[in-house]
Amino acid sequence: MSTPTITAPPRTRIFGFPDIVNEYAARTVATGVVVLAASYVVTGWSPLLVVLAYGFVARVATGPRLSPLGQLATKVVVPRLGLPTRLTAGAPKRFAQGIGATLSLVAVVLRFGFDAVGASQVVVGMIAGAATLEAAFGYCIGCKIFALLMRWGVIPTEVCEACADISRRPAAA
Repeated sequence: MSTPTITAPPRTRIFGFPDIVNEYAARTVATGVVVLAASYVVTGWSPLLVVLAYGFVARVATGPRLSPLGQLATKVVVPRLGLPTRLTAGAPKRFAQGIGATLSLVAVVLRFGFDAVGASQVVVGMIAGAATLEAAFGYCIGCKIFALLMRWGVIPTEVCEACADISRRPAAA
C-alpha cells in the first residue's frame, strides 16, 4: 500500500515586482504620490514623509502588494474608472520607484537625522515634480533614465527581456 503524496499549495510570491503593469494604475499611484508629497512640502508634517517613504519601499519590494497606494490604484480606482488595461513594462517602473524610494529615504534622513525640515521638503518637492509628470502626462523620468542606461549597456538587456513583448502577456493584478 502506497502512502498518498501530499503537495503543498503553490506559494504566493510576497517579494517581487510584476514584469508588466497597467499604465493607468501606475499613473494613479503617481497621483497619490503627488498628493502625499505636496502635502508634506506644504505642511512639513513628518508622518506624511514616513508614509511616502514606506510606500516607495513597499512598491520596490513587492509591487502593489504591500503598498496602500498600489492596492487602492489596482483594486479600487482603476476598476471603478472603467479604464482599459494599458500594458507597460514593469522593470522601468520598478527602477522609477527605486529612485523615489532613494529620494524619500534621503528626505527621512534629512528630517529625522539632521532636523533639516526645509532640505527634506526640497527633496520631496523633486519627487512631487516627477510624480506630477507621470500622473498628468504619463511621462516617467525614471523610465527614461532606465532606457538610457540600457542603451549605454549599464543595465543588461536580460533585465528587460519581459519588456520586449508585453503584448502577449496577461495584465498584472
